[in-house]
Formats: sequence, structure tokens, C-alpha cells
Amino acid sequence: MHEPQATPFSISDRQVEPGTAMDVSIPVTTMATGYDSHLAVRVLHGAKPGPAIFVSGAIHGDEIIGTAIIQRLAREIDPAELAGTVMLIPVSNIFGFISHTRYLPDRRDLNRSFPGHATGSLAGQLAHVFFSEVVQRATLGIDIHSAAVHRYNLPQVRIDAGNKQLVELAMAFGAPVIIEAPLRDGSLRELAKQEGVDMLLLEAGEALRFDDLSIETGTAGVQRVLAHLGMIEADDGLSDVGIPARSNKTQWVRSARGGVAHLAKTSGDPVHKGDLLATVAGLFGEDPEGVYSPIDGIVIGHATLPVVHQGDALFHIASVAHPERVGRRIEGITEAILASEPEGFAEALLDEDEVI
Repeated sequence: MHEPQATPFSISDRQVEPGTAMDVSIPVTTMATGYDSHLAVRVLHGAKPGPAIFVSGAIHGDEIIGTAIIQRLAREIDPAELAGTVMLIPVSNIFGFISHTRYLPDRRDLNRSFPGHATGSLAGQLAHVFFSEVVQRATLGIDIHSAAVHRYNLPQVRIDAGNKQLVELAMAFGAPVIIEAPLRDGSLRELAKQEGVDMLLLEAGEALRFDDLSIETGTAGVQRVLAHLGMIEADDGLSDVGIPARSNKTQWVRSARGGVAHLAKTSGDPVHKGDLLATVAGLFGEDPEGVYSPIDGIVIGHATLPVVHQGDALFHIASVAHPERVGRRIEGITEAILASEPEGFAEALLDEDEVI
């Protein structure tokens, strides 16, 4: 019996032959200079049939860790050995990327502009192109984000609450933390869900910075997901998985005074209610005041700038019942899912800039 053969993959006005890669430049709009702007997509179309997925970075223009991860994936995925199709979008928001800002020139948030419109605002036009040319051609998306400027996020995968298929894929990804929460209105993930496209969102690192942990976690995670889907021949990591921190509730911890902060905990640290997180004192070190954890959990984000005002968010903590158990090695995906099932009701998560 002959194996099924892959057929050419269509995107924009191009045809990508099986077992090949092609860079596709999709027109978006005309800029003030009179020149056209484009969305750059590298299509890796496998020699064998399989699912179509996309991996996108910099939907917020200053969240560039996804760009570095996608550059590595572009080197390491061989379309001749691939089953299915991978669309790589290193920079979704090219306008914010070149100006080192989160938003577009019209001050709109691309991740609140979907599905967009061909004759809408600048953000609406870009959202329309991305959604119609990329999202609607896929069955799964992996969107990569970072923390805000002067903040760091422990690598974490965020998924739609109650989606068991995404729990399994998030386990395969292998980030230290999985957070399950309802989707935000107008977000890429919310609109993708309406189209039947599941999505993993990776939060990792700091805006306008690269760090090895985030890049390595993201690159290996995407490859494990591809392996789990049968798109590449590799270990998906589920034969010997560690318990991730799974949570559906997070809490921001703010400074009760202004001054200079000295951190006692950083991202990745397990904490219990009442643990000292930081001390904030005056300019001469006078009147130090402790900042304490309000819950049991794991620190998933922290401020990297020690100079703080009263009310500044210093820590982001994911609620975990037994934080000391995170990372323990166990046997098999089923046990992993059952062992770390979060309790309670999921809460919608705000973006970093919305909280701060």
C-alpha cells in the first residue's frame, strides 16, 4: 500500500511544493512613505501530509523573544522530513517591532483587533491579513509573548480553560508552568477558537531582551509539540514528564511604599503564604518594609527594575496548592494530568501592561 502523498500548500498567491520551504511576503497596507508593508511568513511544507500549524512572535512589537525562537526553528526543521506544514511568523507586528513599542502607530493593540477588516484601521488591516492568510489555514497555533519592559516572565504556557487536548499539548511543550484561563475578547486566541483553531500561548522573558532559558524552552517546546502531533520524528517528552505547576488563578503583589526594592524571590521560586518576597526601603535604606506572599504558589513574573513607586507590581504569583512538588518526576502523561489538576474556577488574565 502506497503512503498518501502531500499536495502543494497554498498561501496568498503562492504554491509551496511538498518537501520545500518558501518565504512569502504578504501585502498589508500602504505606509506614509508610499511604500507597501508586508507580513513575512516562512512556510515549511512537509514531504508527507499532516496538520498545518503556525508559530508567531512579536504580536506586541517589543515582545521579541518569539523572533529568536522562530529563527532557531527555521534552521532546525527540515521540510523534507516533516509531515504537515509549519508557518513561521517571526514578527507579526512589524510596525511596533521597528519602533521598539508594543502597539501600532495608530496606538491600537494588534492582539485586541482580530479578526480585523480589509478596509479598517492599520491594526484592523494587519489583523485581517494575519487571520485570513495564516490562522484560517491552520488547526493549531503557538503564539509567543514576553513580559513588559523592566519585567521578566518565567516561561509559561497559557491555554483555554477546560480544553483537555490543549492540556496534553501544554504538557508536551514542557514549560515550567501551565495556566488555564478564559480567553480575552478580541484576542487572537479567542477568534481562533471560533474558527476551530486551538492555540498555545507561551509567555517567556522580558520585552526587548533575549535570554537563553526562554529561547531554549520555547524552541524545544515547539519541537516536542510537533513530535507529539507526529509531524517530526523526535521524543515528545511525555514518557518521563515532570509535574508542571498548573494553575487557574494568579495574583499580583504590589509595593506598599515607594523606594528601592531588594528582591528575596524571583521567577521560578516556589512560595508559601507569608514568605518574604522583597524588602523596599527609602533612599538611605531607612524604614524598610517587607513584601510578603499572599498565597501558596510559584512566582511566574517579577519586576527587574529596583526603583519602585507605591503600588507598583513587583511579583506575579500563580496559585499552586503544593508548590514544593513542582518538577517531581512521574510516570506518564495521564498521571501528570491527574496529579496536577488545578482546583476552583479559572479567571481571565490581564496582559502585563494592563495590570501595571
